[in-house]
Amino acid sequence: MTVSMDNNPAFNRIPPWVKAKLRPNAIETIQKVHDWVETECVPAEPVVKAQLAVAGKHWTTPPLIEELRKKAKAQGLFNLFLPNHFKESPGLTNLEYACCAEIMGRCYWAAQTMNCHAPETGNIELLAKYCTPEQKERWLKPLMDGTMSSAYSMTEPDVASSDATNIGLSMRIEGSEVIINGRKLYGNSQANPDLGIYILMGCSDPTNPDPWKRHTTVVVPSRAKGLTMVRNITIMGYDHAPEGHGEYVYDNVRVPIENIILGPGRAFEIAQGRLGPGRIHHCMRLVGQMERAYELALIRCIEPQKKPRGKLIGEFDSNIERIASMRMEIDSMRQLVLNAADTIDILGGKAGRYVIAQCKILVPNVATKVIDECMQMYGGQGLTQHTALPEMWTYARFVRVADGPDSAHRHQVGRDQMKTAGGFKERHLAYQKRHQELCKKWGVEYVKYGATDF
Repeated sequence: MTVSMDNNPAFNRIPPWVKAKLRPNAIETIQKVHDWVETECVPAEPVVKAQLAVAGKHWTTPPLIEELRKKAKAQGLFNLFLPNHFKESPGLTNLEYACCAEIMGRCYWAAQTMNCHAPETGNIELLAKYCTPEQKERWLKPLMDGTMSSAYSMTEPDVASSDATNIGLSMRIEGSEVIINGRKLYGNSQANPDLGIYILMGCSDPTNPDPWKRHTTVVVPSRAKGLTMVRNITIMGYDHAPEGHGEYVYDNVRVPIENIILGPGRAFEIAQGRLGPGRIHHCMRLVGQMERAYELALIRCIEPQKKPRGKLIGEFDSNIERIASMRMEIDSMRQLVLNAADTIDILGGKAGRYVIAQCKILVPNVATKVIDECMQMYGGQGLTQHTALPEMWTYARFVRVADGPDSAHRHQVGRDQMKTAGGFKERHLAYQKRHQELCKKWGVEYVKYGATDF
């Protein structure tokens, strides 16, 4: 199958510098993902909602999604996110996958049909990166096969989890077992029968003088004895069934020591390895959500029955400017995300820390702003279930907190930037020295260089 990118809607928004880096197999995959989302997912959104509304089925995966997952797997559209340096990967680079993920973002659950949804993407990459062959057989294989789902459990209700050194859930290692006690917030709902495991972060060595080595990551079966879901929790009124979120109590939950990932005290190493890709995957999908919201706004602009003061909504200067601003903001965020994906491909996740943080801070903020503007153009109807806009906005607002709040990422970026100040001071001192030399050479009165007083 040869795919032309010329005038092809699957590639219309992809910048030329990215197109030049796409390999033939990736071009074919992007086309397949586009066709899949446009024909199988977006038109089926009302059907999925109807299936979730059936009595007693609210927390089970809708039959339509189950069917689509089987079809997507058969067509080779499963686990596309896993980077090509893993042996289990289907072979895409982060940059190539970013083009796919934007398309997936057009429908909230489209990524789920391709096993490319949160938290599965981060969890699968974590297990592929850090687990032993035996652990991969137990947990990675069923997740990649799509026969089980998982959750990542880090946040706690009793501490400021934005500073993860505060995490206090107790993991006491005794002999051949890990004994777990404490409370957790978030992590997919136990009400979903597909949920098989929690990847849990807790404190196993509270007196260690190094706070970054006090914590351990362990896999806990979702129905382990002593693990209780206190309640499902909503996100700004949405329960996000069938995955959802929960509040949990661990009361002397016992798991084998073999369930520890990588080793005791290495949870932060694992968390950083997991959260980087997860953060950027959210941002990739948000670009797709913004595009869909923008299309809805354009449609609203030309609706002939919507004519306040006798003019189409799109004929008002304020809306013309609004449309222009949103277009440029979406395109800017796409460039940001694609640059981050390319940086990770070339330099690795650690070196790409800044661009990942940049995406995580800016993209959800811009997405909430863009979607809010689209809702405004719909007036009162924009706040209702008549469009997907309110759910899109809620997801974007959630991502501002998911995987770490904005302020934590800004703080990290700011601290990193402050470390560069000394180098800039040296540069400006060199300017001043050279300025003195030039004044002497040309007989010009010397004054302090620029506005900087050294």
